[in-house]
Amino acid sequence: MYYELYIDVFFLENFLMDSLILLAVNYALKCRASLGRIFMGGALGSALTCLTVVIPLPSFVKMILFYFVVSSAMLAAGPGIHGRIRFVKSFSLLYIMAVILGGVMYLFRPWMRYISVFFAVAGIGYLILTKLWDLLGMFRACRERTVEVTLYPGRGECVTASALLDTGNDLRDFATGSPVSILDPHLAEKISAVPETEKGFHLIPYHCVGGDSVMKVFRIEKMCIHIPEDSGGDFWIRDPVLGIGETELSGGGEYEMILHPGVLY
Repeated sequence: MYYELYIDVFFLENFLMDSLILLAVNYALKCRASLGRIFMGGALGSALTCLTVVIPLPSFVKMILFYFVVSSAMLAAGPGIHGRIRFVKSFSLLYIMAVILGGVMYLFRPWMRYISVFFAVAGIGYLILTKLWDLLGMFRACRERTVEVTLYPGRGECVTASALLDTGNDLRDFATGSPVSILDPHLAEKISAVPETEKGFHLIPYHCVGGDSVMKVFRIEKMCIHIPEDSGGDFWIRDPVLGIGETELSGGGEYEMILHPGVLY
């Protein structure tokens, strides 16, 4: 079978794709490389790819050049990755970005008869990559603020749950000024079937998206926030004030409780 390759078009397409992938890696790892370096890395990767295609070499040699040598040269010339661990991370990220961008390009393949459409789709693919990375960062940040908490109602029982340390939670008990941590309704049922009979039960006003409302609050004997040892270890709070939320706190079940940051001070 005979194929006709236009090397100038091949170089241009690879240069664009390689540059966008390096831009995405630079964005994700916050390498702060200049656009000039990124485009230089893209040009080097495209040139090496063209040479590998044109020069007659055994298939296994071309595979090594395509998947290891060219990619390594792109990362060194573009974002300027240094250090073994960081290089392995960036190398893996480069191929993840390439797969996602390639998938986006494949979806629009039937409409890419013109080079302008190709450029537009590639740009859209880059935006999708960066937005996906930002979304992943949000989930990662949420997980990093999630801790395990053990609640002790005071009857020789204990309940363990995942809690979100939310710096935006400024709810306090108007009567005592104590910080109020909020329980998911399902978690509250595990602690007490009748919260009205618990120590210090009363209602406090609060403001939410839907307007003003009131929340049931009460005290338990103690609770323990399990913090990693390198960050201080377990933190115990006596007589914490807990409020019962009206709806589920986390739609995906990532956490069952919202901690008031004031409980740590």
